[in-house]
Amino acid sequence: MRARFGERAPALVETTLLRRRATAKLAGLCDVSSWLFTDEALQQASAAQVAKHRANRLAGRLVHDVTCSIGTELAALRAVAARVVGSDNDPVRLAMAQHNLADSVDLCRADALHPVTRDTTVVVDPARRRGGRRRFDPRDYQPPLDQLLDVYGERDLVVKCSPGIDFDRLGFDGEVEVTSYDGSVREACLWSVGLAEPGVRRRASVLDRGEQITDTDPDDCLVRPAGRWIVDPDGAVVRAGLVRHYGARHGLWQLDPDIAYLSGDQLPPGQRGFEVLERLPFNEKRLRQALAARDCGPLEILVRGVDVEPDLLRRRLGLRGSQQLSVVVTRIGSGSASTATAFVCRASR
Repeated sequence: MRARFGERAPALVETTLLRRRATAKLAGLCDVSSWLFTDEALQQASAAQVAKHRANRLAGRLVHDVTCSIGTELAALRAVAARVVGSDNDPVRLAMAQHNLADSVDLCRADALHPVTRDTTVVVDPARRRGGRRRFDPRDYQPPLDQLLDVYGERDLVVKCSPGIDFDRLGFDGEVEVTSYDGSVREACLWSVGLAEPGVRRRASVLDRGEQITDTDPDDCLVRPAGRWIVDPDGAVVRAGLVRHYGARHGLWQLDPDIAYLSGDQLPPGQRGFEVLERLPFNEKRLRQALAARDCGPLEILVRGVDVEPDLLRRRLGLRGSQQLSVVVTRIGSGSASTATAFVCRASR
């Protein structure tokens, strides 16, 4: 490569590798075979299914992406919005967006904190990485989240953010949506009041199953001992604080009111579960004996509410059998009455 392309070789190699990664991440959104990327921009870009889901909620609107970067969000929006405008303060990324989108949207260079459009729905994806390191405090986003909410407080606003932040401390009065895809939580999204469904403050969208749970759904979920199955709800449901709502919808109950595990005699459609074979107080020696008696070798360990590191526990157990099993370790009860409990299970898939 160096002999053929000289000083351009590193850029060509990086572009080729990034296009390969983008082909998987953005499949179904657009043809990225000729796109230009930076590593950081591709990492922050939403997966195609997540971007399309968000864009569909904005169908028919005038939309301004004020942190358009290399244009991935605009590629999803242009297919459904009435009109799309993109802007960014980085001239290199803006030039990449111009190349990638081939004049299909209007672009301009602008600071996200200084509005340059009127009567548009504003979409913002603040940078959550700096110098290769992830930023967890919303005030460290670029632009800072608190400033964005101040500047666009009177506008219809959509903000992508990390699903791990404490939403209750934001002082945000719209809807917080947590989205998962392909078995993992991808992102959270803030929807201002004008864009939120009336009465909804929390939403979990599980795109693989086409399921949405909101805090307006019933949450009459009982607390009972484990039934046939233990269910670890999708991460979007847990992060959105909608475990009880999910349980009520599917006829499940909680093992403990403060722990996210659910149980039931039947699994919800498409939900992976753990069939309970044995319950015992959590004790490594007793657990090892119980697993060895079932000829366990490969072991999946799930933990909530108990200070246990699954990888370290797996090594200490030293199992040598042939059967693949799962162990769910959790705390049941509160205060002095709480007990660490282990459920030996067989996964449904």
